[in-house]
Amino acid sequence: MNPAKLLYHVGRFWLLMMQVFRKPDKPRIFWDRVFFEVNAIGIGSLGIVSIISVFMGAVITIQSAFGFESPWIPLYAVGLAARDSIILEFAPTIVSLILAGKVGSSIASEIGNMRVSEQIDALDVMGVNSANFLILPKIVASVFIFPFVVVISMFLGHLGGFVLGVAAGVVTPYEFVYGIQYDFRPYNVFYALIKTLFFGFIIPAVSSYHGYYAKGGSLEVGQASTRAVVYSIIVLLLFNFILTQLLLA
Repeated sequence: MNPAKLLYHVGRFWLLMMQVFRKPDKPRIFWDRVFFEVNAIGIGSLGIVSIISVFMGAVITIQSAFGFESPWIPLYAVGLAARDSIILEFAPTIVSLILAGKVGSSIASEIGNMRVSEQIDALDVMGVNSANFLILPKIVASVFIFPFVVVISMFLGHLGGFVLGVAAGVVTPYEFVYGIQYDFRPYNVFYALIKTLFFGFIIPAVSSYHGYYAKGGSLEVGQASTRAVVYSIIVLLLFNFILTQLLLA
């Protein structure tokens, strides 16, 4: 993408966000839509997040044990390494990347289909702020529910590491729990949740942008959905780097 086109999309994105972040015309309808999106975006994603968290926690634990074969490294380092990997990077970032694929494509295709079927044009003709009506509930719901999803992922990641790590014989229950507790820094959880709040805005905002300006038919909606996932991931990784530098450096 050339710089001029990039600046065009950045400018159009922020103009769209100015439309989005206006006071809703009907607060009751707005909050009804927020609760609907919380269920669709957050609760609907718990299944895949739970499965991935359990097995990723187990894999991280087993890989850590494999890397700490030296007799000079205490066994509780396995739990410590698993804890820091899950809290600092896996739960907030990897889970958000998964949600970018699942949630982002769903949002882009939903809004894109409304655009090409002229439902958004109908809302505009009726005097409804279509950007505010369609996009703001998704952003508010994501920012609200994503931290809860990430906390659940942290818990299940540790649980999977504990149960499957002990079952595989790579660590004892006492050493794993001691490693989780050793030199624990609550700030790490705060850092992970701050990142998650930003990711909770980026994923629905970028995905909605690509869906809102989709043109053509079903084929173009599919292409817009793909672009939404790709650009959501790129922006998410960029902000992951920036926030890590700001909060941990």
